[in-house]
Amino acid sequence: MASATILTDRFDRALLYATHVHGGQARRGTFIPYIAHLLAVAATILEYGGSEDMTIAGLLHDAVEDQGGEPRLMDIRNRFGDRVADIVSSCSDSVVNTSAGQQKEKWRTRKTQYIEHLKTVDKDTLLVSLADKIHNARSILRDLRKPDIGPAVWERFKSSKEETLWYYRQLSDAFRTLFPGQLADELMEIIIVLEKKE
Repeated sequence: MASATILTDRFDRALLYATHVHGGQARRGTFIPYIAHLLAVAATILEYGGSEDMTIAGLLHDAVEDQGGEPRLMDIRNRFGDRVADIVSSCSDSVVNTSAGQQKEKWRTRKTQYIEHLKTVDKDTLLVSLADKIHNARSILRDLRKPDIGPAVWERFKSSKEETLWYYRQLSDAFRTLFPGQLADELMEIIIVLEKKE
């Protein structure tokens, strides 16, 4: 039997850092503090045997894409090391250098490139990415089932319901090939339910 992952003060510092970076940010279209998502991702990584570096990357996986681009990635590298920074970078569908004013690619282009990119990353990165995507999918399903939200959940996204479902189906297919197992199967099960919901 594998031993439990030991979390050190690096994890404590990463949690504080994530709370600071995402402070005041809520999940899209909700009043849920963004840190709830990051904690759920970190918890999933730990539950599936992830290392401390992977768990820290889970806490910080959106910091670069949402909160600072390349300068943020450099800061993460300086604070938490190359391994964490490399996983965070690989989990981003765009690392935008905001100081240079670069714009993100179009949504469909970014998502297609990200799915292709998953074929090039290691198993650690795949677990971090899958933990992120499965919590996102669970959140959609949870809110879809809430009487006060329901189908309005799809209005939170920049893409249409059909595009969002396309993306999650493509992700699910990719993970079941690249990282087969219980977690990838669960993502597929959620997607099947979402596709059946009106």
